[in-house]
Amino acid sequence: MILTQAELDSLVYVQHRSPHTLLGMHPLGDGSGVVVRAFLPDAAQVEIVPTHEKKKPTIKLQKIHESGIFEGVAKDSGKVYAYDLVVTNRDGNRWQTRDPYSFLPTLGEQDLYLFGQGNENRIYEKLGAHLRQIDGVWGTSFGVWAPNAQRVSVVGDFNGWDGRRHSMRSLGASGVWEIFVPGVGEGAHYKFEIKNLHGAIVLKTDPYGYFFESAPKNASIVWDINKNKWSDEGWLKKRREANPFRSPMSIYEVHLGSWQKKNAFESFSYRELAGPLVDYVRKMNFTHVEFLPVSEHAYYPSWGYQVTGFYSPTSRFGTPDDFQFLVNALHEAGIGVIIDWVPAHFPRDEWALAKFDGTALYEHEDPRQGSHQDWGTLIFNFGRNEVKNFLSANALFWCDKFHIDGLRVDAVASMLYLDYSRKAGEWVPNKYGGRENIEAVEFLRHANHLVHTEHPGAITIAEESTAWPQVTRPPYIGGLGFTFKWNMGWMHDTLKYFSHDPIHRKYHQNDLTFAMLYHHNENFILPISHDEVVHGKGSLIGKMPGDDWQKFANLRALLGYQWLFPGKQLLMMGSEFGQIREWNENVSLDWGLLDAGPYHRGTQRFVEDLNKFYRNEPALWDGDYDLSGFYWIDCGDADNSILSFVRQNQDGSRQVAVIMNLTPVLRTNYRIGLPKPGFWKEALNTDAGIYAGSNAGNLGGVTAHPHKWHNQEFSAEITLPPLSVVAFNND
Repeated sequence: MILTQAELDSLVYVQHRSPHTLLGMHPLGDGSGVVVRAFLPDAAQVEIVPTHEKKKPTIKLQKIHESGIFEGVAKDSGKVYAYDLVVTNRDGNRWQTRDPYSFLPTLGEQDLYLFGQGNENRIYEKLGAHLRQIDGVWGTSFGVWAPNAQRVSVVGDFNGWDGRRHSMRSLGASGVWEIFVPGVGEGAHYKFEIKNLHGAIVLKTDPYGYFFESAPKNASIVWDINKNKWSDEGWLKKRREANPFRSPMSIYEVHLGSWQKKNAFESFSYRELAGPLVDYVRKMNFTHVEFLPVSEHAYYPSWGYQVTGFYSPTSRFGTPDDFQFLVNALHEAGIGVIIDWVPAHFPRDEWALAKFDGTALYEHEDPRQGSHQDWGTLIFNFGRNEVKNFLSANALFWCDKFHIDGLRVDAVASMLYLDYSRKAGEWVPNKYGGRENIEAVEFLRHANHLVHTEHPGAITIAEESTAWPQVTRPPYIGGLGFTFKWNMGWMHDTLKYFSHDPIHRKYHQNDLTFAMLYHHNENFILPISHDEVVHGKGSLIGKMPGDDWQKFANLRALLGYQWLFPGKQLLMMGSEFGQIREWNENVSLDWGLLDAGPYHRGTQRFVEDLNKFYRNEPALWDGDYDLSGFYWIDCGDADNSILSFVRQNQDGSRQVAVIMNLTPVLRTNYRIGLPKPGFWKEALNTDAGIYAGSNAGNLGGVTAHPHKWHNQEFSAEITLPPLSVVAFNND
């Protein structure tokens, strides 16, 4: 088997699409022996030593080209066998290793077929970098999708970042390139060197990389993410058996880099955060935490929303093992973990996904389809099977490898509409002439279906700001298949209402009642998120009118209303104690405020008790999405800015009456209709003295008598503290 000049040149200039057909060991054409070739640019001498068949002779290879191509022939056998390369460098150093070109592909035809269909749900175990033992040899297999590349090599600190040393083979029409490199272990740094469609040589990070160097560096790092010892099976079993619609869910939104910091310049690691964060969330009685995006991102001020490593927790706070430790600790404490997931777009960094093989591979070529006007980012091509597979498998990956309980999907509206934030002529209609992104719709349905079926009990949450129908309804009836949707309308209306001076609130009562007109269209979560406390919007307490006493009374009333209204709820960190300044990702929350006077400590104590009351009272969550789970007692007393309603569980055995007085006027002997007679305990009062309120109230409760009022058979006269929410249950 003699190399032609063209074949030799293809090796010398690293142009061959399947170097394994020329390098490594191959039988001679006449069956009389084998030929072995190796490309080792710095080698002075190369020998072949049989690995298992010790009777086979050592073959000394001859350099056939000054670039470092060696070749040798053995005439004793026409069959290939396992062997080691024994290499002596020019400086006399000698080492022994298995030849990377002596191994079969680590991806099979079925893997590639399913990937091409968009249905290889565990593609993250096939592409990327994976520690393996093959034929008794430990090393790392590398795989990457780059169908339009002329050549792909894996380069790293194990080969001097030299693209000649480990040129990968193309696995046919799949567009996948692959190689197994013996001796490469955990911690090795690597990238893919791609000679793209246009002949330019670029370095790209691994789209499926599990771990990355900390920014501004960006090399991928070989990592074993399967070695963590999980101890959360009890939590996962409970999650599988639970009904999320009939379970309490109060979510604490956390930015890992700024919840608490070691000092002005250094954040805590995942492991260091586990203790204090678990203790705090458990103390405050939240059921879940939601982390702003944890996927790797180069630009810290993006808060993680410009993802450069979709399959890697950011290395800013530690290793993937460390993040698994944090999730496990939260689960052991009975706390669910939700992460922000960002399939809507990705940044233009030239070393990441953009123009990956010289073409618009993950994105659209046409900027009217592939470029986000608002964020300067690129839009995934959801109609390409391999891209859809990359993203849908990524959703499963976080649930599989990191035991994540829920994915909050960012910017869903930007995915659904082709004309999102675009003027006429700046977008391309779908095949029916419409503005709906049909491919994105199908992707979202597919991803939601996979998460719900592959990981029972896991939830998906849409941040969707339009009136797109049936976001939280199953795909078989035309829905998108999300578990929950953020109620952005409720959030805007509520914050607008509470920003008004109380003297004007009687003109805006509809802002608080309107949400019930559409509440049953979707399964809503009521969010007050990071988006409401940044970019000049000020803090949550800063939106409240009045002096300090009124501001904090308003804040407690707002949070009481949020927790007692139908739907689950989410609160951005810092708002639970009345953080004064706007959130800044570079600075820790102002925990010192808790020692600066009674208001902050009182608000924190209120949220702690509010969560406890909420979790222990099925009337506040069992019927969230039932027609019978909520009804107004009276929402017409706008002149006094008073609203009242009943919450109850599915069978009506538990009831809570909620009365809101949203002016600073103390009202006594205010008659409220109630559904049942007897004693009603005052279970919650936002004006209690322990919360730094004025401590007006109802001395433990009131008694309802047969006096019809507000269309109820019974009623009681109650005291309504100023700027307050009071709740009674019929224990």
